[in-house]
Amino acid sequence: MSKLSGKNILITGASQGLGREIALRFAREGAAGLSLVARHADQLNKVRDEIRKIAPKIDIVVIEADVSKSRDIERMVATTLAQFKGNLDVLVNNASTIGPSPMPNLLDYPVEDFREVIDTNLIGPFLLIKNALPAMIERGGSIINVTSDAGQVGYPGWGAYGISKFGLEGMSQTWASELEETGVRVNWVDPGNMNTAMHRAAEPEEDPSEWANPAEVTDVFVFLASDESRDVTGKRFQAQEDWKAKLSHNERKGHEGIEN
Repeated sequence: MSKLSGKNILITGASQGLGREIALRFAREGAAGLSLVARHADQLNKVRDEIRKIAPKIDIVVIEADVSKSRDIERMVATTLAQFKGNLDVLVNNASTIGPSPMPNLLDYPVEDFREVIDTNLIGPFLLIKNALPAMIERGGSIINVTSDAGQVGYPGWGAYGISKFGLEGMSQTWASELEETGVRVNWVDPGNMNTAMHRAAEPEEDPSEWANPAEVTDVFVFLASDESRDVTGKRFQAQEDWKAKLSHNERKGHEGIEN
């Protein structure tokens, strides 16, 4: 498979869960280069080693960085562009934090924890897009932001996380609109309930065996990273629904979007 042949891709939160599975899938799809970002280099190195077994010739750079810190963001973009000779085709804003666990109601939410969640889940993606855009506009590219159903419904107890995802969805719409005349497209994906460490921490009373394996929801990310989606922008995808059928239906209706 080579849907991503020649693509250089930066993935945040790539050390575990969905980010790891996206990285492995992109390697299988023939990506030319992967820039893997997370806070723990030891976990990233394990993912890198897994990828090497899949694609021995792939260009990989591992960057230990925190997306809540502006200096780290500048460094991760600069390091990525240096590795890929200034070429970046895809940015996946996957890194996220749930905040305190169990999650308190807003009335009891510690202010510093609230700021940390917003910095990681909203300000970080904003700064990453802002820093990466100059390189992406030259050749066109794809920005994929990872959201949640908590970004559309104000669930009690989901506090800063839900609020950050509301912000991310609004920001994604604004970026998509502002970049509409460029070659850069912006879309966002709700992966649904997945069996990840973050989700287990968020809902410790639930049965994680009922949630999807993150490896099962990567098809939409391949589509959005590939040239197949070059005319798709400003849309919200739900990874565990039949997004292909919805996309085809809405295109026939005149590009009204994946969700009404």
